[in-house]
Amino acid sequence: MSLLAENFQNFAQMPAIISGRAPGLEVRLANNPREIEAAQRLRYRVFYEEMGAVPMDGESRPGIDRDHFDDWCDHLLVIDPGLPEEHSVVGTYRLMPGSRQAAAGGFYSASEFDLTPLLANGPRAERLLECGRSCVAAGYRTSRTVQLLWRGIAAYMADHDIEAMFGCASLPGTDIQQHAGPLAFMHQHALAPASLRVSALPEHAADLPETRLSCDGRRSALKALPPLIKAYLRLGAWIGEGAATDRQFRTTDVFVLLPVTRIPARYHAYFDR
Repeated sequence: MSLLAENFQNFAQMPAIISGRAPGLEVRLANNPREIEAAQRLRYRVFYEEMGAVPMDGESRPGIDRDHFDDWCDHLLVIDPGLPEEHSVVGTYRLMPGSRQAAAGGFYSASEFDLTPLLANGPRAERLLECGRSCVAAGYRTSRTVQLLWRGIAAYMADHDIEAMFGCASLPGTDIQQHAGPLAFMHQHALAPASLRVSALPEHAADLPETRLSCDGRRSALKALPPLIKAYLRLGAWIGEGAATDRQFRTTDVFVLLPVTRIPARYHAYFDR
């Protein structure tokens, strides 16, 4: 998934519409309930069957990962039209434009992090985009699929005049000692400025150990970061204060904030109209 950043430059000529193709695959927004359910089934296979997530009462049911935010989000899909319809969604991202967050009862990230600094001092809510529930089917975890997902996100941001995207990014497992080096690296090198520094809610906050990184330690910590987080950092993302333990998905989460103005010039064209 580090290819998210490495291949971003390939998309400069893409039009600002949520549509695209690669050999055998296409990317677009879901446009009916069946397609949304197909994305939810993919999420279930990845999060629950592969990663061991625990269903919550009243939300996910066997075979489907869903919560109430799904009704307010747009669902970005990578589709393999050669597969039966119920299995044709092979990649997905859930996109919540800030214009809908009030009706949805807030952003999903607010269940783990205090978003007050971002909402008070960042772009207006309607210029924010929350991205989450990202996954790709086994057998499709290639540069081609990842490229298509980022084509869709870039086009969506352009179409909705988005100034910053954000969301929770996960490290696998809840053993905070295992993640001490990567968390220390992010806090030392990518911490958001104080005015925008979202922090983990006390009831979810992990007890971060004090860790001093040597030169070799920094290299090891960077290498240990999940590829998706490394991709966000390459694009200029900031990290919030602390980390949150997600017991349902058995992950340690950090808050990621990527203002469009932070994206390096060689990538910036993807967000221009």
